Amino acid sequence: MSQERLDQLSKDLLNQPYAQLPDVQKRVIDLILHEEPSDEPDEEGGSTFWTRLADRVAAIGGSWGFIGGFGAALFLWMGLNLVLAPFKHAFDPYPFIFLNLLLSTLAAIQAPVIMMSQNRQAAKDRQTAEHDYAVNLRAELEIMRVIDKLDALRSEELMVLCREHAERLSVLQDEVARLRAERG
Repeated sequence: MSQERLDQLSKDLLNQPYAQLPDVQKRVIDLILHEEPSDEPDEEGGSTFWTRLADRVAAIGGSWGFIGGFGAALFLWMGLNLVLAPFKHAFDPYPFIFLNLLLSTLAAIQAPVIMMSQNRQAAKDRQTAEHDYAVNLRAELEIMRVIDKLDALRSEELMVLCREHAERLSVLQDEVARLRAERG
C-alpha cells in the first residue's frame, strides 16, 4: 500500500501520521486498510516441554487435591514412624529430620517452577490484553468510519432535499407570478 494512503487513514482515524503510531495501532490500521479479519493471539507460542511441565506442576501444586494428598502423606509418614518407634524400626524417628529435609527440598524446587509458570501466564495475559486492545481499537475505528459514511449519506440526502425544495419553491414562485399576471 502507498504510504500516503496509510498516512491519510491514520490521520483520519487517529489524528496522527502512520509513522508516529505505536506498533499495535499500526497493525490495526494495516488490518483496516487491507480489510482483513483480526488474527487470534498465539496461545502456545514458544511452548517447550519445560514450560508445559512448569504449567502442569503449578496446576497440580496449587490445587486442593495436592494439599489434601500432601497432608495425608505427611500424617501417614509421621503416624507410621510414631507407631514403629517403640519397636526400633522407625525410618525417620521424631523429630522427623528426614521429613523436614524432604519438605525443604520440595519447597526449594516447587517455588521457582511455580514462579516460571506465573511468569509465562503473565506473558500470555499481556499478549491477550494487547490483542483485546487491538480488536477494541479496530472496532471503535470501524464504527467511526461507518458513522462518517452515514453522516456523508445524510449530508448528500439533505443536499438532494434542499435542491428539490429549491426547485419546488421556484415552481411555486413561477406559479404565483403567473397568477398575479393573470389577475392584474
